[in-house]
Amino acid sequence: MTTAPAMHSSPRCGARTRSGAPCRAPAVRAKRRCRMHGGAKRSGARPGNVNALKHGFYRAAAKAERRELRARMKDWAKQVRELG
Repeated sequence: MTTAPAMHSSPRCGARTRSGAPCRAPAVRAKRRCRMHGGAKRSGARPGNVNALKHGFYRAAAKAERRELRARMKDWAKQVRELG
């Protein structure tokens, strides 16, 4: 009985390539991506690098603001239904 080599049985990266297909390279140990898609040491922006932020759509304050707006819109819709 033979077992698959470690590389063949390791988890795959899965990042989308330029062609749109998932990357099939093995993920770096204890990470979810391969060395080319962010699994390498010191990959990504340095802590505190404000230039790495694109828009802030996912920051906590923006999420809370959107939740509040959705709740207000539901209330307004309910009031409109009650009037009509």
